[in-house]
Amino acid sequence: MTGARSPKVKRSGKTLSIGESIPCGGAIKNKGSQGLFLFGLRNAHGMLNAMKPKKPHAVAVLHNVRSAYNVGAIFRTADAAGISKIYLSGYTPAPVDRFGRARKDISKTALGAEKAVPWETRENIGALLRELKKDGYYCVAVERAPRALDYKKARARSKTAFVFGNEARGLSRAVRLRCDAVIEIPMRGAKESLNVSVAAGIILFRFLDV
Repeated sequence: MTGARSPKVKRSGKTLSIGESIPCGGAIKNKGSQGLFLFGLRNAHGMLNAMKPKKPHAVAVLHNVRSAYNVGAIFRTADAAGISKIYLSGYTPAPVDRFGRARKDISKTALGAEKAVPWETRENIGALLRELKKDGYYCVAVERAPRALDYKKARARSKTAFVFGNEARGLSRAVRLRCDAVIEIPMRGAKESLNVSVAAGIILFRFLDV
């Protein structure tokens, strides 16, 4: 009803409006009630946060991505989007070389994100995809290909692994067949694809609902 006032309650001599934050375990007495009400939650915001659906758990697989700058950029994007882990397969460069030295070309674009996002190198992507599926991940190849689904029509699963490929050749048919689905970003211009780091940003932010 327009103009109606919020009901009031009293706590230790102080008048509060319904919905105002009340310390956990505090007791209040409503004028129109017969007893004391114990509030188990600190405020209404805590209750609403508890009711929110959990976001998908996602990892990224970078297979045969040649440019260290692209790898670094994807690390930075993955950190911002909330990716749990990045797998570097094939000849994709890692933040640390085989001598244990940090790669400056990756850190230049990652800006420290390579230290925040867990990562692992894997030589055989086939074995990696089998392991991810065994762990309950739905493997999604991001590639322009026949019968690929428009990414806007796809839906994230509770556990999803997004697979990105080489800047020029993308993902091979053999890798795509090992995945559960193939999605693509439609192109309207003369070029047939986006830079892999740009594509990763579009896909990760879309599916993780950032």
